[in-house]
Amino acid sequence: MFANGLARTLRGAAGSARTFTSTSAAQSKVAVLGAAGGIGQPLSLLLHGGPYVSELNCFDLAPVTPGVAADLSHINQPTKVSGFCGNEQLGDALKGCDVVVIPAGVPRKPGMTRDDLFNTNASIVRDLTAAVAENCPDAAILIISNPVNSTVPIAAKVLQKMGVYNPKKLFGVTTLDHTRARTFVSESQGWDPRSTRVNVVGGHAGITILPLLSQIEGGVNLTEEEISAMTHRIQFGGDEVVQAKAGGGSATLSMAAAGAEMTFQVLKALNGEEGIVECTFVESTVTEAKFFASPTKIGKDGVEEILPVGPMSPYEQDMFDKMMPDLLTQIAKGEAFVDEN
Repeated sequence: MFANGLARTLRGAAGSARTFTSTSAAQSKVAVLGAAGGIGQPLSLLLHGGPYVSELNCFDLAPVTPGVAADLSHINQPTKVSGFCGNEQLGDALKGCDVVVIPAGVPRKPGMTRDDLFNTNASIVRDLTAAVAENCPDAAILIISNPVNSTVPIAAKVLQKMGVYNPKKLFGVTTLDHTRARTFVSESQGWDPRSTRVNVVGGHAGITILPLLSQIEGGVNLTEEEISAMTHRIQFGGDEVVQAKAGGGSATLSMAAAGAEMTFQVLKALNGEEGIVECTFVESTVTEAKFFASPTKIGKDGVEEILPVGPMSPYEQDMFDKMMPDLLTQIAKGEAFVDEN
């Protein structure tokens, strides 16, 4: 993932001149808010030296944050890394940023749903989004903090109230659902997960996650029972990790990889690369839900076109109908939080 088209030429001993050539000639400044956390640290590591990332600002409330940045800065990549700690440094961390990625928040523990995280994470996303609005209002914002079905509407509402909302540049990161779908489906079919594509639509919590297995090119060799089991595993794959960590956390490494993948795709698009299509949770009119994840074309100005869900099997249509009330409720909950707080 680091390379991704980059060609690096180094010459001389340590400290001597270095020349870098790459397909990512343009420069972008990226901030990770929550960079010292379980997702934030591996996410920052993956973003460091990645395509189009010339500056990486690591922000967190934890006092270890400057150390995270110092640690990253020792890696032989051309990316400039800076650490910022505490709310008094939040503005400095955001000034001039082109992309802001927000993984900040508390992790899930056994027995917790993403919705259980709402009260704490809602306030965190609200306050961080307000800081983005004040310091880099034109930045693309990628929300990882759960519950995404509610935190993205929270961010949108905050940006609206502050007069800088651009729906083309607010993304809910649902990429982990696609990562799991590609992995689980390819395992069952004996395919290469790197070349397996599965559209996952809806939201990013439980039954609102709807993998469209019927749309996989060439079809899948699965019985109806296996399709149901596969769908459930993709929807609740996070529970596997929470349980396996036995109270020690939730999906951090896979979420960091998925978050970095989505960030790179957005950066490529913002810097002029064409043909970028990702499923992401954005303001949408393809369904009755104000926010919805479906295949989305991303360009240099952000969202270019939100593609339709496409044909679904009878099973998928039934799942779609069942998940919509939950999704609508979770969106409304996020918007109400901003109005009431």
